[in-house]
Amino acid sequence: MKKQLIITALGAMLLASCADTWDRVYEGGNPQKEGYEYLADYAPLKECVDRSKNPNFKVALAIEANDYNKQELVYALANSNFNELVTGNAMKMASCVDENGNMSFGTVTEFINNATNAGVDVYGHTLAWHSQQPVKWLTSLIKDKEMQVDPDAKMETLVTSKTYQDGPFPFYVMGCAPDVINGAIHFVPTGDWSQFFIFPGGENSLKEGDYLVRLYMTSSKAADGVQLTVQNGWGGDAQNITAAIPVEEGEQIYEIKYPGIVGGNYDVILKPQTADAILDVSKIEFYKLEAPAVEILTDQVTNGSMEVGQPMDNFVVREAGKGDVPGNPIAGGPDGKNCIKITSIANPANSWDTQFFIYTPDKTWAGGEEYKISFWYKASEAAGSETQCHGEPGGYKHWAMLPENPTFTTEWQYYEKKGTIPAEGDGMKAIAFNLNVNKNKVDYYFADIHWYTITSGNTIPLTPEEKKDTLTWAMDKWIGAMMTACEGKVKAWDVVNEAISGGNPDSEGVFALQHSEGYKPGGTWDVGGDAFYWQDYLGDLDYVRTAVASARKHFEANGGTPSDLKLFVNDYNLESDWDNNGKLKSLIAWIKRWEADGVTKIDGIGTQMHISCYMNPQTQESKKKHITQMFELMAASGKLCRVSELDMGLVDAAGNTVKTADVTEEQHKAMAEMYKFVVSEYLRIIPADQQWGICQWCATDAPASSGWRGGEPVGLWDSNYYRKHTYAGFADGLSGK
Repeated sequence: MKKQLIITALGAMLLASCADTWDRVYEGGNPQKEGYEYLADYAPLKECVDRSKNPNFKVALAIEANDYNKQELVYALANSNFNELVTGNAMKMASCVDENGNMSFGTVTEFINNATNAGVDVYGHTLAWHSQQPVKWLTSLIKDKEMQVDPDAKMETLVTSKTYQDGPFPFYVMGCAPDVINGAIHFVPTGDWSQFFIFPGGENSLKEGDYLVRLYMTSSKAADGVQLTVQNGWGGDAQNITAAIPVEEGEQIYEIKYPGIVGGNYDVILKPQTADAILDVSKIEFYKLEAPAVEILTDQVTNGSMEVGQPMDNFVVREAGKGDVPGNPIAGGPDGKNCIKITSIANPANSWDTQFFIYTPDKTWAGGEEYKISFWYKASEAAGSETQCHGEPGGYKHWAMLPENPTFTTEWQYYEKKGTIPAEGDGMKAIAFNLNVNKNKVDYYFADIHWYTITSGNTIPLTPEEKKDTLTWAMDKWIGAMMTACEGKVKAWDVVNEAISGGNPDSEGVFALQHSEGYKPGGTWDVGGDAFYWQDYLGDLDYVRTAVASARKHFEANGGTPSDLKLFVNDYNLESDWDNNGKLKSLIAWIKRWEADGVTKIDGIGTQMHISCYMNPQTQESKKKHITQMFELMAASGKLCRVSELDMGLVDAAGNTVKTADVTEEQHKAMAEMYKFVVSEYLRIIPADQQWGICQWCATDAPASSGWRGGEPVGLWDSNYYRKHTYAGFADGLSGK
């Protein structure tokens, strides 16, 4: 979630005023509004907390670092009312790391130093997240790697070739008078400027790379002083690469390599110059030298060895009367491998009454795409088979798939073939084996199944292990640099932000983590752009464990006392009623999983609480009930508890969002009561030793142009920095009055 923090500056005149004038503005209600005078009687928010009961509680504000660093109105308001500050964007990765991996922390260090000097704590937001990432840099780190090939073993690709019979030579000559004798260009050098332009550059545009010229030439005798130049244009910017040719007597083929051609329209120039020999050139060839294309196999079957306890999603068995079920791995395959057993029916009506599917749920195959397939197979008696193209298993597309259908015997056989997906199979995801070609009841067995895509090129993808290793380094580099910039002054962090998806529960009912593929609540709004999902590469467990370990290591390395560092996992919709706080329950379960290694320690849970006050009583009561339940679950976790991003909109009885200009006094006071409820419930339910505090995400109401809840009454102050009824509700919740 990309949120713009809402603190709107006053006009230039107000910003030029002194701190005393600012105090008189934001420490009272709008004097032009009747019934707002009482707000001047309230103390600043941080002074409303009963420290005898809640000694650790922090009243926090989210703020833009640049606004605070001006040390004007926003700075004065923040320091007066809050004892902890969060910068909404300045400490996120994309704000500090550019697309080339260069890191800059000037704004961060200025913000931390200004807050520290004012006696206000800074809370770090955020170290690990999938959004607002330097995607170009991160993806460049895991791009396909160049194949390591012997430079002398490079493949030759012919660019152009010329013989006299081809045209003849489109030559231009300086300093000598050529003739054509026996199909070759024949000439005698006459001086230092003897030059023979073999290829005019206008027709030979070359791409960047390494090249080879092969010259077929006969000389009347051995000679020195012959050169071959490859030249791109004229003048100071020209690339001119000259190679000497040790000419031998008689007919010879000369090869001259030209590495590092930058690309362009080139002339190839033979310079006999003062060579004392008669030369006949019959043919010239120009080759680009490239690394040989390598065949790359990518297995689309994730558990081809059929290990027990691992997913069997790639295999589907369709036996009469049983429907489609995943294959059940059993022992008994070749060389101790596991296998799948399928039993056909006797006297079938059709050859496809019993089927076995090799299925790639995450891979859709295109017509014409190359593949390689291999497996072991046998049967309880001799039998033929048929193979078909299917979309999903059972979604027939085409009657023929494999280049040769397996013929079963009672002995294990190995099948390995390369082929091309039929045009009619475009969009297929499964190969169907029809196992009722034999009309008897037969047991069929398959083992060690692999179905590869085939690509070719001069690069090869990094392995998953290589990508994980590289990105572990990148995450540690980023977190280390941030901790160095903070010099141990920032002692609490959102170590991981918004990891839980909110759906796709596993067998234990625990929601999945967010990923670039798979379940994403609300569609694909968080994919593309600046999204980079570390967990895609580091894994659901090591994603968080890596971030935690790196934060603790670098905090201590930069002068921090290890016991002072508190790491929170922060997420949204933890108070939601539609899933009965299911996302919070899942987060708590994931914390137990992350900590199960006995090393990883997560100190706290942050709940964002971007909520609304509902004028429909039934809806409002449901929301309040699940806010209470959220705090109860957080307290029961034993972790530190923080409301990390509290703000509030307004929804009328009909379910419509209400803009600031349309809020009635009754509605405004209802919002104040809702603020009081949230703050009071936190202090009532969360034990004092688990309290961290509450962070108000929006100080003022949102301008209509804001990217976050634009035009909504989300602030404790109005757009002119006068206190609102919501300020009183927040303060009353803090004080219990």
